[in-house]
Amino acid sequence: MLSLNMYHQEFDPPEELRDTIRCFWYNKRESEEIPSSFEVQPDGYAEIIFHFGGDCSIMRNGSLQLLPSPFMMGLLNQPVIFHTKSSLEIIAVRCFPWTVFDLLGLPSGKNGVHIFEHPIAQLQPVLNKWIAAGNIDEAIAQVKQYFLDARSHIAASSMLFKAGVAMREANGTMPVSGVAAAAHATIRTLERNFKQSSGHTVKDVSALIRFEQVRNHLWIQPDINLAGLAHELGYTDQSHLSREFKRYSGSTPAAFARKAKKGKQAVSNDFVAFIQA
Repeated sequence: MLSLNMYHQEFDPPEELRDTIRCFWYNKRESEEIPSSFEVQPDGYAEIIFHFGGDCSIMRNGSLQLLPSPFMMGLLNQPVIFHTKSSLEIIAVRCFPWTVFDLLGLPSGKNGVHIFEHPIAQLQPVLNKWIAAGNIDEAIAQVKQYFLDARSHIAASSMLFKAGVAMREANGTMPVSGVAAAAHATIRTLERNFKQSSGHTVKDVSALIRFEQVRNHLWIQPDINLAGLAHELGYTDQSHLSREFKRYSGSTPAAFARKAKKGKQAVSNDFVAFIQA
C-alpha cells in the first residue's frame, strides 16, 4: 500500500483580486514510492501551477513529458495523471477561467495542461528561495503581489464577472439565457466574449461547475443519495447525473465514492482536487 504524507492549505485573495481569482494554494506531498503519481479531477477553474522538488510530468504520446514551472492547467474534460518523484511542493493560483486572458494575456484554452512563455516565470527563482527556506507565507505573498500588479493595469470585464458570479451562485444550473440576463448582455455577445476569454462556451463551463459540485459532495459524503443530489443540482434524473459524471471523471459516481473513502484516509475532507492514482 502506498504511504503518502500530504499537506494542503488555501489562501484567500485580497479584495482587489476577488473578481478574478478564487484562491491561492500550497500543497506538499511526500511518498515512499519513487516515482509516484496522482490524479487531478476536472473542475470549473484554470490554474497557474508552480512546482518545486521532484520532477512533475504527464504522459503524452506514450512517453513522460517534463512540465516546466510554471505551467497552466486549463479547464479539463477528463482527469489528468501527473507523475512525480518522492517529494513535490506546489504553489498555485486558482483563477476563474474567463479572467486569465485579462490578467495575463493567456487564453486558458481547451488543451487542459499546457506550457506557455510569460514574464510570470520570473517568479520561479524567488519562490524557490522561499520554498527552500520553508517560508510558505512569503512565497504566497510574492505571488499575490504579482497578480495585484497585473490586476492594477487591466479593467476586468464587468460583463464576464457578472456572468461568472451568476453561474457560480447557481452551481452551473442556470441556462445560458439566464446567465446573459444576469450579465446584462445578449446571448450572442456573452458567448463571443466568453469563448474568447476562456476558450469554452458558457454551457461548457456551467457543465464543469455542476460536475465539480457533484464531485465535492461525493468526496465529503460518499454515501449521499444520488437521486436527491441529481434533483438538487438540476439533472434530469440520477442516470443523467451518472452519465455526465462519467463523462468528466472517467468513473461512475459509485466508483468515485469508493475512491473517496480510501483517499480521505490520507487527506482532509475539504481537499478534493487531487485524488491518489
